[in-house]
Amino acid sequence: MKAHIQLKLFATLNRFTPPSADSYSINAGISIHKLLEQLNIPEKKARLIFIDGVKADLDATLDGGERVGIFPPVGGG
Repeated sequence: MKAHIQLKLFATLNRFTPPSADSYSINAGISIHKLLEQLNIPEKKARLIFIDGVKADLDATLDGGERVGIFPPVGGG
């Protein structure tokens, strides 16, 4: 079943943002892991994942209607 999410990719991941990010079409039940594959984002580049403001992992699933934020690893000096 098709559903939609609001997708926000931050910092260096911004270049992977699809044109339809505000209403990105997914198959309900898709995992974050599969979503990253669909977006061609290497897993190691997705460090922090938030679903509706709550930290999630790669096994979390999406049903549609969620706000998903993905951050890369943070570098420091």
